[in-house]
Amino acid sequence: MFETTRYESRRRVKGTLALTVLLSAFVGLVISIYPSFAESTAEIDALVESLPQAFREGFGAESYASIEGFLSAEVYQFLWVLLLGLYFTYAAGGLIANDVESGRLYLVLATPISRTRLVVEKFLSLVVPLVTLNTVLPVFVFGASMAIDYVIDPWYLLLVHLLSIPYLLACAGIGLVLSAVVDRGEVAQRSGIAIVFLLFMLDSVTVGTDFEWLGSVSPTRYFDPTEILLDQTLDLVGAVGLLFVASVLVVVALALFQRRDV
Repeated sequence: MFETTRYESRRRVKGTLALTVLLSAFVGLVISIYPSFAESTAEIDALVESLPQAFREGFGAESYASIEGFLSAEVYQFLWVLLLGLYFTYAAGGLIANDVESGRLYLVLATPISRTRLVVEKFLSLVVPLVTLNTVLPVFVFGASMAIDYVIDPWYLLLVHLLSIPYLLACAGIGLVLSAVVDRGEVAQRSGIAIVFLLFMLDSVTVGTDFEWLGSVSPTRYFDPTEILLDQTLDLVGAVGLLFVASVLVVVALALFQRRDV
């Protein structure tokens, strides 16, 4: 059991470690410059208040007066919501389509393994980067905040990472659906990136307008690191909703893959 998951997971170890190191280095750099921001937070917050609401909402720029507000804008809204959302969509987009394009999938399905099991086990391999990033980074962020004497609240930092998991799974679900219907991996991956980015922008630009309801189709509407870190507000209903959406997307991908000719 789970031979495919183990094989695919091993293939992701090096990439996951490299990504973890790069993100840790970037986060460390960002945190190291916060003390200089803290000396002029009044001016920075005044500048932030002058920005359009859509910009402030989209990039989590609410206040730089605390380390929580600073990290929300400079790290989590950009790295976790946008870049990691795109990363997991891209990774899932190649799960099936890459093997179809290379012809490897035909050989795999010639073995005694069902299509459902194959897809589920491939999707489970994304647990490697999902768990690694959400385990290592919060520890690193907390340690770095202690090093500069601006200690972030560890409880809400942990909650940001826990509640990011449903969001990232929903993004991965989008990529999986595309991977199940497209024959070329690059097409599925690039299409997934485009869709998630457009959903992010849709949610951002419609905030505070008469068309704000349009943003409800975007996964970003239901995961807001700024609300968690700065306002200490949890959207548990949104998290459950994202888990449900991710499950539905996996089921849809399975149904589509069962019907396609490879």
